[in-house]
Amino acid sequence: MTHGTRSQGPVADGRHTVVVGGGLAGITTALALADAGVRVTLLEGRPRLGGLAFSFQRGDLTVDNGQHVYLRCCTAYRWFLDRIEGAALAPLQDRLDVPVLDVARPEGRRLGRLRRDALPVPLHLGRSLATYPHLSLADRAKVGRAALALKGLDLADPALDTQDFGSWLAAHGQSARAVEALWDLVGVATLNAVAGDASLGLAAMVFKTGLLSDPGAADIGWAHVPLGELHDRLARKALDSAGVRTEVRTRVTSVAENVDGGWSVQVPGETLEADAVVFAVPQREAYDLLPEGALDAPERLLEIGTAPILNVHVVYDRKVLARPFFTALGSPVQWVFDRTEASGLREGQYLALSQSAAQDEIDEPVAVLRERYLPELERLLPLTRGAEVQDFFVTRERTATFAPTPGVGRLRPGARTKASGLYLAGAWTATGWPATMESAVRSGVGAADAVLGALGRPRPRHLFEFEEAA
Repeated sequence: MTHGTRSQGPVADGRHTVVVGGGLAGITTALALADAGVRVTLLEGRPRLGGLAFSFQRGDLTVDNGQHVYLRCCTAYRWFLDRIEGAALAPLQDRLDVPVLDVARPEGRRLGRLRRDALPVPLHLGRSLATYPHLSLADRAKVGRAALALKGLDLADPALDTQDFGSWLAAHGQSARAVEALWDLVGVATLNAVAGDASLGLAAMVFKTGLLSDPGAADIGWAHVPLGELHDRLARKALDSAGVRTEVRTRVTSVAENVDGGWSVQVPGETLEADAVVFAVPQREAYDLLPEGALDAPERLLEIGTAPILNVHVVYDRKVLARPFFTALGSPVQWVFDRTEASGLREGQYLALSQSAAQDEIDEPVAVLRERYLPELERLLPLTRGAEVQDFFVTRERTATFAPTPGVGRLRPGARTKASGLYLAGAWTATGWPATMESAVRSGVGAADAVLGALGRPRPRHLFEFEEAA
């Protein structure tokens, strides 16, 4: 994809936008505005960019705080990867293929696969479902019927947001086993909630877009390098070359509207004057910064709940897993990824377990988690039984995502506020998507579009190509 010429530094008319927050939403907003010729300052309180998708050092290991994946249907995040010149570092599978291990089955018959064929929707998943060993014949037939019913739902219907996905599945003949072995397998990872706790609107959006829109929509991509390489280093490089002034370790203390209609943004030791301000921060932080009257019911931001993700990291002295990832049934283990090469580990193997909807475990002591997960890995992966555990640690994101509960849709605000020149971005805003990297990037595009409209600037065509591709 060609992007044309980039703006270098401040532009002639001096229009200035301050973006508060250097996660994916903020980076996207800043890049989009700079590409349209607007002068941008990006402020981030942490010492790095990337928000909740970042890396850190642990001895010689470079560790991602959590395993992040995206799908082929995530056209905005794919645009983002292209824009920061990182697409080759986070490739997609050629074709959806998810190994599913069920520890309750005898060894040798534990492995099922969810994969697609090169056929039109919904036939692309037909053979995989027909041979999926973790569901009975009756369950497989009913899954097909529920999928067709899901395909018929109108995502624009606000009533979907008031219902929970679990009740809808039960009403459409889905057994507890079908929910565990299929619907939650996908849903927990994408929504960060089990079916019974998830809005039908958000769940329908995930399944319709990922599994029922295009044969390749659910092909999985993930970073083969540390996330910091993409969301901090390459993003910073792209921002610098677009002329964005980026300040890390810089916390905004207040934001006030001036009498002339502009904005003053206060940071320690400096007041920044701006024509527009974008809050690309979590909902509670946005609530704290919002000036009076900017939203009709600002307290709704505080009603948007949060959901945790726990990540368990295990380093073995030898290779114990031959495939890049798998997911498990009949075990507390959810998704397991091989992070050996990405982390820089020279010998042995480093596995990362991504545990979504982890409300019951997020505060458990490491020793308790070690006693729970190491035996589970031995049950799932025979080669771990003779291996030595060289390191075991956990990372906890207590507020990893917004909670996709029924009714959350009416709480999520759009990009525009009632205050002229003040905008919102973040995965939690009204993007139609659950709290994913895709939602964050889409929100940044939406906020940038709103700012450009207000400044009377044409939006750069290349920025919105992904919408046509969607």
